[in-house]
Amino acid sequence: MKILIDGKEYIEKDAKTDNNSGNWNSGNCNSGYGNSGDRNSGDWNSGNWNSGYGNSGDRNSGDCNSGYGNSGYRNSGYGNSGDRNSGYGNSGDRNSGDWNSGNWNSGYLNTDKPKIRIFNKETTETEIDFPSYFYFNLTEFVETEQMTDEEKKKYPHYAVTTGFLRVFDYKTAWLNSFNKATKEDVAKTLELPNFNAQIFEEITEITKKMLDEKIGGK
Repeated sequence: MKILIDGKEYIEKDAKTDNNSGNWNSGNCNSGYGNSGDRNSGDWNSGNWNSGYGNSGDRNSGDCNSGYGNSGYRNSGYGNSGDRNSGYGNSGDRNSGDWNSGNWNSGYLNTDKPKIRIFNKETTETEIDFPSYFYFNLTEFVETEQMTDEEKKKYPHYAVTTGFLRVFDYKTAWLNSFNKATKEDVAKTLELPNFNAQIFEEITEITKKMLDEKIGGK
């Protein structure tokens, strides 16, 4: 029987084909083509829960990522919304460090451990203990039973992939992680070297007032 998924027509296969509606898939529950992982709606993915193309990592909505949870392109790191990053949580491009909204951060051809530059100023530190809530995902896989009726209409491939990949923009992901954090973890934010509330808000949209209220337990 023919079925329509995301405007494309597929031949419905029986249960023995591991619920794939695309072709050349060796994984399970794929609606794309050439996937060896599971629950992919894009093409040529070897990871799982990808909605993009050519990903070897998991939970990517962009293309050609080898990391995890990226919504950008050609990232080998994690949680990047920019492109060609090997670090974590970058919204800029071509960063090998973490949480950069600018581009080309971390320098080149260095063999030593450089002093860390944070909040646009250099420090005397070579290592910093960042709060745990700084580490977040830009995507989450939502199982069918957790989907709303509106989401089922918007992502009809859920019937094949048993859910869909929900994607958050960079600043929404920051806020989601902040809201789930403990006040003790959030308090570490104010202890960061060179802490600058204006710069932090520019990157995350988390204000000094929000930090104070969270730390105060309100």
